[in-house]
Parts: sequence; C-alpha cells; structure tokens
Amino acid sequence: MSPDARPCRVVDTNVLVTANHRNGSSYACASKCAQALLRIRASGSVVIDDLDRILSEYQRYCSHSGQPGVGDYFFRWVYDNLGQEELVCRVTLSPRGDSGDFAEFPGHLGLAKFDLNDKKFVAVANAHQDRPPILQASDTKWWGWKDALLECGITVEFLCPDEIQAAFNRKFNAD
Repeated sequence: MSPDARPCRVVDTNVLVTANHRNGSSYACASKCAQALLRIRASGSVVIDDLDRILSEYQRYCSHSGQPGVGDYFFRWVYDNLGQEELVCRVTLSPRGDSGDFAEFPGHLGLAKFDLNDKKFVAVANAHQDRPPILQASDTKWWGWKDALLECGITVEFLCPDEIQAAFNRKFNAD
C-alpha cells in the first residue's frame, strides 16, 4: 500500500445490519459498527468482489436511498462510488461452480466447514494485495474460525469482541 493510500477493509454485511440496529445487538455494538463505517467513508476504502456478490448481499439488507441507518448510508456510498478505485476496490474472484466456493478461499483444515455464504468475504481479503482485515460484528461462527484464518494471513477485526465471544460461548458451550 502506498503511503498516501486509504486503508482498506472488507466489510461483512452484518456490520451494516448492526449499524442499522436491526439484529438485536446492543446499542454500544451498533454504535461501534456505525463509527467503523463512517471512518471508512471518511478516510478509508472498502474491498468487494468483481462478481458483485458482496454488493448484492448489501442490497438485500440495506436501502438504496441511504436511509434511515448508517448501514444504509454506507451501502449507498459504496454503490455511488463503484467507479472510484481509491474508495471501492474490486478484486477478481474465481468461483468453483455454483457452490459459493472460490479458488481464492484458503485451503486450511480448520476452515473445512466454513459457511458458504461467508466465503466471499474471506476470498476477497485473500485475493487483495494488502490482505485487508475483515470487519465482523455479530456472526458467532467467525469467532471459532479466527485462529485458522489468522494462520492463513487473514485478520478478522471484531468490532464487538466481548459480545461475540460471549454469544459464541453460549451457542457452542465453549469456556
């Protein structure tokens, strides 16, 4: 990354949904997600795929009008800036059939049961030259995959780590 480049992030859809406070997360978590999205808008960039799978998922959960929530506002910003490479970077993915799998997804044993719907986020981070972190808000399964992803050089930035760890422990009876 050049010294004047905007720091890039891959943003899981649940960050937008949480910023809109539509998934039962705490107000504190919704605020952290909103702040992260506003920081990206102000001085960062987002990385998406060239197949528009991430953009299509954002569209299923957010409003094109950019209202009423910060997640909607961020989605509209991404959509409006698709031609601005310094703001919205697209990386090429190589799908493996229609399964939701990609050649860019790391082949790690600890990721063998990774959610097919979420593989696009990991593949995008892995395919980008800077290997940007993936922002994650509320999907507990990611907590269980964080170590395997890190071993592959992929960082997950948990915006609400205490909440997601507690939810993971409840859901999977972990200590």
